Amino acid sequence: MSRVNKYLLYNFLGTFASLFSTLFLIMSIVFFIQIARVTSYIEITFGELLKLYMFMLPRVLLFVVPIAFFVALAMTLFRLSKENESIVIFTLGSSPNSIAKFFLAFSAALSALLLIVAIVMIPIASELNSNFIDYKKTVAKLNLKPTQFGQKFSDWMVYVGSEGSDENGTIYKNIVMFNPFIKDSQRLIVAQNAKMINTKSNIELSLNNGKIYDMRGKVYHQSNFKSMTIRTAQSEKINDVDSIKEYWLEAKTSTKRKKDLSTYVLVALFPLATTLFAISFGIVTYRYEKGAVYLGTFGILFGYFTLIMLLSPRPIIAIPGVFAAFFAAGVWFYKFKIMRRY
Repeated sequence: MSRVNKYLLYNFLGTFASLFSTLFLIMSIVFFIQIARVTSYIEITFGELLKLYMFMLPRVLLFVVPIAFFVALAMTLFRLSKENESIVIFTLGSSPNSIAKFFLAFSAALSALLLIVAIVMIPIASELNSNFIDYKKTVAKLNLKPTQFGQKFSDWMVYVGSEGSDENGTIYKNIVMFNPFIKDSQRLIVAQNAKMINTKSNIELSLNNGKIYDMRGKVYHQSNFKSMTIRTAQSEKINDVDSIKEYWLEAKTSTKRKKDLSTYVLVALFPLATTLFAISFGIVTYRYEKGAVYLGTFGILFGYFTLIMLLSPRPIIAIPGVFAAFFAAGVWFYKFKIMRRY
């Protein structure tokens, strides 16, 4: 590696680190909000929350790294042009072509690593995430909250008036349960209090001092009880985390999997597809092109990700079409803006 390339790489990595940390923080907050939805139906500790975040980490890196690479490369070269250091670099014998070859090789290696993340790591992390949530549904108690509607226990809609506690755990008070799924009937249960009990893979709701109302057409039947237990078995199915091929073969029938395949692959290829755009926006005559880098980088990001959203349901067209279009456009733009000047 020449001294010029080492100098460019040093400046690029500094800018990349700054952008990466900012974008990583923003994306992490977004994914943490998504993870927080899990707590609406199961209880998890802070450590388990971090574990779920680790399962999301491959997707965070997949989106943050390409964007940070593209913007950092453009801004690094733009700053060097602004400070007239690019003139010194060219005077020392370097050329835009040597810079382009160096960063194209760098971006190709980066895209190859990101493809491994997209094709291999994300499916594994996704299955581990699903298995972890299924496991927590099995061993954790339901997260019933007082005075909130829309809570479920198996097929029952549950309303909790208030809650307390004793030496054995949480006590739910003034329970109302409604089951609209019984054939030819509707059932309502009212109880003074209840407890949630975990018995191996079964979750039991133990009700005390209540009444059961069965409604069949115009006939209403009432029963009183001192204690009653409602049991439900959570799913014990564990998905196979080794079948990456089967995971992506679902793209033949699943629209969601098609969109995921298109999106992840094209995001992984983004650094290679847009390197020449970044170089073309960064190497400028500062006196006349002060704002071109900002408008250009935003335009490429907007255009690339818009096409991903529009074409993602058809990966056979989207993946080669979007990548080839942007790479070819980048070559043309580089020749038009850089080659004829330097």
